[in-house]
Amino acid sequence: MNSIDTNKTIAVLGTGANGGSAAADLVTAGYDVTLIDQWPEHVEAMRAKGLTIQLPDDERRVEVAAYHLCEVCELNRTFDYVLLMAKAYDTGWLARLIKPYLADDGLMVGIQNAMTAHEIAEIVGLDRTVGCVIELSAEMYTPGLIQRNTPPAKSWLGIGALEDSMAARLPEVEAILSNVGRVSITPDIIAAKWMKLVVNSMSLGPVAMLGATPYEAAQNPKARPLLLAAGAEALAVGQARGYTIQPIFGLAAEDIENTNRLLEKLLDKLTNDIGPTARDCVLQDHMKGRYSEVDLINGLVAGESERNDKPAPANAAVTAITQRIRDGVLEPNLSNLDLAIELMNAPATE
Repeated sequence: MNSIDTNKTIAVLGTGANGGSAAADLVTAGYDVTLIDQWPEHVEAMRAKGLTIQLPDDERRVEVAAYHLCEVCELNRTFDYVLLMAKAYDTGWLARLIKPYLADDGLMVGIQNAMTAHEIAEIVGLDRTVGCVIELSAEMYTPGLIQRNTPPAKSWLGIGALEDSMAARLPEVEAILSNVGRVSITPDIIAAKWMKLVVNSMSLGPVAMLGATPYEAAQNPKARPLLLAAGAEALAVGQARGYTIQPIFGLAAEDIENTNRLLEKLLDKLTNDIGPTARDCVLQDHMKGRYSEVDLINGLVAGESERNDKPAPANAAVTAITQRIRDGVLEPNLSNLDLAIELMNAPATE
């Protein structure tokens, strides 16, 4: 058990499924944790009844200190650590909101999908930014109630510094996050975040547009090639950027070296870890009528590939179909697989 410094303060900014799960772990471990969220009903539910976490083999309720975004100005305190766990598209404005409340020597850890680390650093500084990759599956549909599919023993976080001078501070972040899952210190966190984006390009948008779970889609002989094609396109963009292949999800270097099944290994590792019934965050967004992160994942890959004159038809198809779902033209279901294949095979237009 890590020694807890009760003088250190932590804010979890964005306490949805993943953020709420992490916050509950840290409160249980004895840390001084402030939960800040933009869903009013969720904040009020946590205040009234605490935060309930349903785990595969357990359920626990945790009393938490929960605040609305509009109450941040009333906190009259600074935080030693801010865990930013909101959607990637909310990164900029939330980082600016909380910046005045981050201690001068405080650290902001972007525990998110997509490539948000440098965006955070541009706002709070490289000397106050820690990059993070996370593997944690959770769902939330009811205020104050989270279904966590991967308990801490099956969750994983990779952390890393954006500049060498910050490496010495990683162990303190490791000690905190080890209460949430297994933690690895990653020498090239940006490359590692791109590796997670590669996995997300296979397992979020494509799976969600089919109305399936990642496990179901990965086992579907017709859908699996689409997932792998999206991953291959994302990997190619990363390599064009100069990113090296990094082990994530707790895999060792030897697990991913000298293999022609890298994408298969990553996809199967993810689906086996989260289990057959877990629904990903993009499908949850579709179910709630919310904007998803697909534009920052599959859309990013498709756009950069197009600018490099190397089309990424799988990611482009996923992005287009996701937009149609958002517009209410389509529903998430397996029939979208045929449409995706049709879009991928359509002749290029000038």
